[in-house]
Amino acid sequence: MSSFGADRSSGVRLDVLAAFGGLLVALALFPLRFLASQIYILTIPLVLGLACALYLIAVYRPREATAPPLLPTTVARSLPGLSFAAMGLLVVVATVEGGRTLPFYLVAAVVASALTVQPLAASDEDFRPRLTLVQVVLFAAVLRFTALATTPGFIGIDIWSHVPILADRVATQHSLSAMAGNKYYASPLYHLLVAAASFLYDVPLRAALYLSLGVAMPISVVFVYLTTGLLVRQRWAVLAASLYAVGDYTVQWGMHLIPTSMGLAFYLAVLYALVRVMRTEYGSRDFLLLVFLTVVVILTHQVSSFIMLVTLLTAIVAQVLGSLGVFDPTRPLRFTKRETVNVVGLFVFDAGFVTFMWSLTPYNGNSFLETVFSYLEETVRTSAGFLNLASGSSGSAGGPETTLIEQVALYVDTLGFLFLLFATFVGCLYVVSRDHARQSVLTLLVSAAVMLVFVMLLPMFGIRNFIPTRWFAFLYAPMAVLAAVGFRHLSRDLAKPLLAAVLLLFVAVYPGAMILSGEATVDNPVFEDDREELAYTESEITAAHTIGDMTGRPRGQEIRPNQVIFTDHPYQTVIDRIDSHPTDVAVLNESQRSEHDITVYRRAQSTEATFFLVAGNGHALNVPRERVCRPNQNVLYANGDVALCTAPS
Repeated sequence: MSSFGADRSSGVRLDVLAAFGGLLVALALFPLRFLASQIYILTIPLVLGLACALYLIAVYRPREATAPPLLPTTVARSLPGLSFAAMGLLVVVATVEGGRTLPFYLVAAVVASALTVQPLAASDEDFRPRLTLVQVVLFAAVLRFTALATTPGFIGIDIWSHVPILADRVATQHSLSAMAGNKYYASPLYHLLVAAASFLYDVPLRAALYLSLGVAMPISVVFVYLTTGLLVRQRWAVLAASLYAVGDYTVQWGMHLIPTSMGLAFYLAVLYALVRVMRTEYGSRDFLLLVFLTVVVILTHQVSSFIMLVTLLTAIVAQVLGSLGVFDPTRPLRFTKRETVNVVGLFVFDAGFVTFMWSLTPYNGNSFLETVFSYLEETVRTSAGFLNLASGSSGSAGGPETTLIEQVALYVDTLGFLFLLFATFVGCLYVVSRDHARQSVLTLLVSAAVMLVFVMLLPMFGIRNFIPTRWFAFLYAPMAVLAAVGFRHLSRDLAKPLLAAVLLLFVAVYPGAMILSGEATVDNPVFEDDREELAYTESEITAAHTIGDMTGRPRGQEIRPNQVIFTDHPYQTVIDRIDSHPTDVAVLNESQRSEHDITVYRRAQSTEATFFLVAGNGHALNVPRERVCRPNQNVLYANGDVALCTAPS
């Protein structure tokens, strides 16, 4: 923590130059809004410019001592008790409503704001870090488990392959050979965990998953607290944990419990272990723990492994940049043994291990490594191009066919990330100055920057092979740490009236926007006519299994093209992933009826956002039953909510 003192270097300050450079970059990016209406193109230049301007205001204001706007003692000391009571209310609301509904989300947003304001505005005498951290972890658990406990079956898409099929095979056959031919054969820790928990607790696989990984996910936010605590005071470490716990994608992977979730939990542990060996007099056991955790990530999930390799590479880049004098050409940074860690050997080892494992992993008829490079080569050759926004219609703000509700939903989905990005920019400017530049914080900065390239810049060129939506929860970890550092700087150097306005706006918007986001509400979206719901009723789950029992669960190569079942997305993924019957997304052009021989209608297609193909693109539609199950079709199965219809022979 000593490296984050208040001393200022004389002469030209790199943080000030970076702030002015950020303003110029924001101005240069601003005209892109006239070329494309993608939401991030419209908003990020504004966020960057605002962050740089606010940083400069804080730098050049008079240096009289100030204090953050404090909560009244009565309010500050009452908030923990009120927060615990409100969490109990959340459980009651979810139970009575049968799930997480709009009243639940509104109460949750208020609780999240209360958790965020405590480290930001409570006085040192009133703020108790450990008590607030307990609130954060408990709230994270309530936010996730209310969804898990009130939803039949599972939440999400991929999980229907992982638990009912792969984990069940491992548990039944007591061998990894049950997953032979699947890409997770070489990354089996998730499925082994679920199967082992089922045996240990003597419960079904679903309960075993929730009692193991489901419990671990909210607890994993403690790693963000521990990582930040190595850099700044506990107050700001609690803030970082709070910011991370309510992140939309963080919440999603706490409900959609798949190998990505497990990889994320271990990645947070890797990040803590990495920063710890950079900030302390570490021993061989500390470094061996870091090596062990990286190997665990590799054996858990492929995308998580790649993100981890990117983070290790950024640690090397951070050390090289400092040693070359990038931050002061006249006086290169001389990292002490305590401050520097040579992770080149660890990176080479992990990269070699990943290459070896991926070359042995089967995927689409080839090795996983070969398939990944083949897909990337094809994308670069056929689809890459500037502003070739491969995200489809989603993410476009204010297009000619965009409704007001769609625009509101889009901005709600994006606001939380933008507010976090604003605070991250401020934190980045603070840590690049010579007084504060250390390998640990520079690693976080470079890591966040590189991840932003993968999730934002590459998709702008039509390259989405790296599955950018899987990166956000990982990206939020360094962002939350840097955001906490940024708020620490603003609380010391910004004029009190302006600081009060900034904190009030952030506390009022960030937690609620994240909780109401479509990614954090996949079990029951707030904007149900525009965001898909990835949870299903008992009738829908029963129908998916019954269809397989009726058709004999054929493989794709065992049926003719006209025997494929067509229905909406995402319901078709459930039928397909539990090996009931090969499925595909139904085509509903304009106002026409489906022309497929075999279709499945469910009531949600008429009341919620379900996706169909229209002119080759996926669109959220509400359609009447007769457009999917035509009047001239025979109804082979119906249970009140779902109907299987076939064309007359």
